[in-house]
Amino acid sequence: MTTNSDRARSFDAVAASYAANRPSYPPALLDAIEELSGRPLAGARVADVGAGTGIATALLDGRGARVTAVEPGDGMAEQLRRGLPHVPVVRGDGNRLPLRTGSLDLITYAQSWHWTDPARSVPEARRVLRPGGALALWWNDSDPRVEWIGDQRRRVLDTFGEGQEDHHVAAYDADARLRAELPAGVDFRTRQVEWSREVPLDVHLANLASHSVFLVADRAVAENVLERERALLAHAFPGGTVREAYVTSLAVART
Repeated sequence: MTTNSDRARSFDAVAASYAANRPSYPPALLDAIEELSGRPLAGARVADVGAGTGIATALLDGRGARVTAVEPGDGMAEQLRRGLPHVPVVRGDGNRLPLRTGSLDLITYAQSWHWTDPARSVPEARRVLRPGGALALWWNDSDPRVEWIGDQRRRVLDTFGEGQEDHHVAAYDADARLRAELPAGVDFRTRQVEWSREVPLDVHLANLASHSVFLVADRAVAENVLERERALLAHAFPGGTVREAYVTSLAVART
């Protein structure tokens, strides 16, 4: 039986592909973080938890934040160090943050809060945040209101089953996403940002393959799904460029 921990660590084997093909986040998301947290990112002491290969870490660093990346996986942490050699990386996760009490202005979780145990990660966030600090959680979800994305989602779930759904592949309602993911007893303010990117078909398929539902599946089954998607999307996008549409859902709580 595949556990949540197995799925969380499955990304280590595809760290390079993850870094190369996963989508980043729009500038409007960073603007919203600043607005909802009540302070600029420039000069803020930030921990990016579950940082992975550093996709969000790089954006925070680019805004002038003083970022420490927190990442439990060997492969992901090594990829992050290669891409952002000036950013400190510490090994750990949100359930036990290797950080000093009251040391941070902001804690961020980009696509990673759902791997934590909120009964542990919420008190840990409160411990390491200074008074007036903020906890920011966000997720990129493909927008199934776009016909081809909704169709792809249904095909993937038909193959792997609802019980094996991936947080990215399965998401279909950004409001429901926030209601389901946010811990009780924390006063969050929320924002949603719609955006898109255009990528070669190979990049889209590599992005899809980097999600945990594919990584823990039988290899032959996963490869068959990807080849099926290649054929269908080559017909839908004869020029070879796929326009991916996303909704980024953000939640920020201030101490």
